[in-house]
Amino acid sequence: MSGSSVKIEQSLVPSISYTMLALDLLERLIVVSLFVQFAWHAASNFAATSQIVSLMMIVSEALPVGFILLRRPSQLLSTRPLDWAVGVAGTMMPLLVIPSSTSSSLVPVVACLLIMIMGIYLEISAKLSLGRSFGIIAANRGVRTRGPYRFIRHPMYAGYLLTHIGILLAMPTWRTAALYSMTLTLQLWRMEREEFVLKRDADYCAFAQRVPYRLIPTLF
Repeated sequence: MSGSSVKIEQSLVPSISYTMLALDLLERLIVVSLFVQFAWHAASNFAATSQIVSLMMIVSEALPVGFILLRRPSQLLSTRPLDWAVGVAGTMMPLLVIPSSTSSSLVPVVACLLIMIMGIYLEISAKLSLGRSFGIIAANRGVRTRGPYRFIRHPMYAGYLLTHIGILLAMPTWRTAALYSMTLTLQLWRMEREEFVLKRDADYCAFAQRVPYRLIPTLF
């Protein structure tokens, strides 16, 4: 076995180890602490402005947090620091968005809400297909091929993208645009790292051949 292969094997270890349990707990604590702060800002903005988008923001970000808390332990979880940095940062960026009470919507608010609802629906559909297999760090939690996974390999990320577009159109600020741009970049990176781990599984390789598109059907 080559030196590079040894490094790959060492960066992917069984989830039953104490190290994996500690990392899993740390991941959940980080996400929950960030969400509490985000939800406070959004709820305060809704109390001051009655903007329904603020409540939708809480719902949209509560979904991945809930998914993480309810997920099952991973069969194979990366311990590479870079994978953890990308995973945590990709989850953290949307939670740093601060709802704006001064910016004007670029399109009718109803259209923004519809885009957000479609994104949230896609997130929920993907989650129902995953069951308790969900996380922010590259891992093998089992291969799922039902629901929206019949059309794209990463429908959860597609749902996030739609939701963030709806929020940005409703509350266009440079801060929000910058944070969501960084989020998308990190999520694309996370997709690469997740597939690096998953393609060690023959079932996932077969699934990837059947479903060639990662995020947007017919495009990417």
